[in-house]
Amino acid sequence: MISKAMVQLVALALVALAWPLDVAAADPGVTPSTIVIGQSAAFSGPASELGNEMRAGATAYFRMINAAGGVNGRKIELRWLDDGYESDRAAANTKKLIDDGVFLLFGYVGTPTSNASKPIFTAAKVPFVGPFTGAESLRNPFNRYIFNVRASYYDETEKIVGQMTGQTLDKIAVFYQNDDYGKAGLAGVERAMERRKLKIVATGTVERNTVDVAAAVKSISKAEPQAVVMISAYKSCAAFIKAMRAAGFNPQFMNVSFVGSKALAKETGPEGRGVAISQVMPFPWNIGVPVVKEYQHLLEAATAKQEYAFGSLEGFIAAKVLVEGLRRAGSDLTREKLISAMETIRDFDFGGYWITFTPTNHNGSKFVELTVIGKDERFLR
Repeated sequence: MISKAMVQLVALALVALAWPLDVAAADPGVTPSTIVIGQSAAFSGPASELGNEMRAGATAYFRMINAAGGVNGRKIELRWLDDGYESDRAAANTKKLIDDGVFLLFGYVGTPTSNASKPIFTAAKVPFVGPFTGAESLRNPFNRYIFNVRASYYDETEKIVGQMTGQTLDKIAVFYQNDDYGKAGLAGVERAMERRKLKIVATGTVERNTVDVAAAVKSISKAEPQAVVMISAYKSCAAFIKAMRAAGFNPQFMNVSFVGSKALAKETGPEGRGVAISQVMPFPWNIGVPVVKEYQHLLEAATAKQEYAFGSLEGFIAAKVLVEGLRRAGSDLTREKLISAMETIRDFDFGGYWITFTPTNHNGSKFVELTVIGKDERFLR
């Protein structure tokens, strides 16, 4: 006859056997009270303003969410590592963040850094949400772990070339960073030009994290272009603009959004007036857009400053999109449930900025508009 004590012993043994299975089934980075997410970006070096802005906007939104009790009872903890806008450091950071048990990756800054990280997070099946890049390599072929909040460089360069050719400026050159980012932008310009049966008249390159633009100025100025599309970070673009003007050339300078608009205006000073930049976020000073009004209020509350910028607004909106996905995923949170939940965000209004994801398309927006640097480093639409 089996005693009561023996029955209790067997029951305890079964619980002990089951407990490790339950723990193993839980995804890393999720506890009853927290969701740990990881970010690798440039927080030092020539592109640091891009990473710092992205993080500032995101943390302003996460701060508000956490103060209100978090998402389904869990507060968001952002862990960040500096990659200096260098691919090898980003890859190492990605491996470390995943090994250290983050739930997902968020707000990476740059094409080369994101591309270097892609095989790592894909193999680990870790979601990669809201990267600050419009590269086609993160869009095609489709990768179910990547969720792009912003429009692509193809969208931006199509808008830029359309604007230029509409003004009969068809002698267009390209100044680009000699890496994945610059080549992605160059491909976008070539694509837009080919659609109009036009050819790029000249190209010039600069190495990442440098400002050695002399060779680029020489090769591009020979063609006497009417416009130059620039695909690089703000320091090298500013150096190129100043050198071109010093050499007596004043084409229409056009940049894609990744340049870092506010940083470019500051770096160029008076010589930046008239330089155009395509944007994939709403105008950060237009409080008529609900998400911009919310962003301004929360950023000032978090930083005690009114330093609004396109980069921090992008971080803010990316964080808002992520939180909506986490909310929809429910309290029994897993990476697979998050992916499925994100794919239910269809034509969703985040306050004047609409996002759509589907099971076959994780490119949330195609919004692009053009801005110009005006007097005193201010922006005009």
